[in-house]
Amino acid sequence: MLFTDLGLSEPILRAIAEEGYTSPTPIQAKSIPAVLKGGDLLAAAQTGTGKTAGFTLPILQRLSTIKPSSGKRLLRVLILTPTRELAAQVQESVVTYGKYTSLKSTVIFGGVGANPQIKAIAGGLDILVATPGRLLDLMSQKCVSLNDIEILVLDEADRMLDMGFLRDIKKILAALPKQRQNLLFSATFSTEIKALADGLLNSPALIEVARSNSANEAIAQLIHPVDRTKKHPLLAHLIQSNDWKQVLVFTRTKHGANKLVTQLEKDGITSMAIHGNKSQTARTKALADFKAGKLTALVATDIAARGIDIDQLPHVVNYDLPNVSEDYVHRIGRTGRAGSNGVAVSLVCIDEHQMLRDIEKLIKQKLPQEVITGFEPDPNAVAQPIQLRSQQHQQSRKPKTANGGAGRAPAKKAPAKRSSPPKRSFSR
Repeated sequence: MLFTDLGLSEPILRAIAEEGYTSPTPIQAKSIPAVLKGGDLLAAAQTGTGKTAGFTLPILQRLSTIKPSSGKRLLRVLILTPTRELAAQVQESVVTYGKYTSLKSTVIFGGVGANPQIKAIAGGLDILVATPGRLLDLMSQKCVSLNDIEILVLDEADRMLDMGFLRDIKKILAALPKQRQNLLFSATFSTEIKALADGLLNSPALIEVARSNSANEAIAQLIHPVDRTKKHPLLAHLIQSNDWKQVLVFTRTKHGANKLVTQLEKDGITSMAIHGNKSQTARTKALADFKAGKLTALVATDIAARGIDIDQLPHVVNYDLPNVSEDYVHRIGRTGRAGSNGVAVSLVCIDEHQMLRDIEKLIKQKLPQEVITGFEPDPNAVAQPIQLRSQQHQQSRKPKTANGGAGRAPAKKAPAKRSSPPKRSFSR
């Protein structure tokens, strides 16, 4: 199948062709016709399968061919995302593939000044990409009206629920016209997602391009058993002995990310950390340098890395296994995108054996293990308890305090700054 077979107009096909693409991914091939029909949609797809283009392309098509009856420019599409990084990438997709249409869009999120965003909205828009917190802030200031919304998209809805945005989402839904098209995209069909869909969607088309909670088959997964105190030396050994040029490393905490960067730099491995405590300038530089190949290792926490989209990222390392098993799937999904191969390595100490069993149960497969010579784990080691949820993760699930890239923060506390990422690929 080709994009020319999907009913997209010449201006949109021209933009797609200029990016070097001719054939849609499976999620695009299924979702584009479904969205064009005008009905509701519930879609599950792993990261890296092209789901962002699966809704941006048909939305651009619908808006460019169906004009408002009033003849005026109206805000007709609202796309909600959980994080600033993902919001910026969705907006990038809208701009890239809508450049030969007359449609106008903007993105709003916290961590930056609101005045330019307010000015962009006041200038007239067709499409608004937003994180929930900043949108509610501007709605409370009467700076944005949702009265004419025709299409609502909830992107990565599972992550929005994980981060405690359900209350915010309900407030936004209450401000929307009842007659509209609803598109819900999620990496998994969890019980919570199904409950949200039941209350939001009207006889939706159902699309699932991969088994829920499954890992991408293009990703080679490997476990290296190691003592907790030898994780850093082992990581440095793997990077240097294998001549890895670009590796995304996940840690459990922000402090752990900072500490690991310091250790790797002493080993001569160029590294930077990205997490919620980093300034927006620092986050932007880290992402840009990593994508440009100036950094060997980008060390990230789960929430900070959500939405990172890098072409052909070859290696992902779980320095710490995630507290939440589903996050393992999201983490390794940073590699093996759009048909390319990737390697996901996990450094697992005795403290994390239960986490590993939970992950294997979730993805329904036993992960291969390889002990590296010189880094054999102590057979007499005793497991130490791990905090079930880091303070960061606990806070991210509380509706009243969850910032999570949305620009909302607890009272009397400044929101953590986050940045827009480098240019995204078509693979989302």
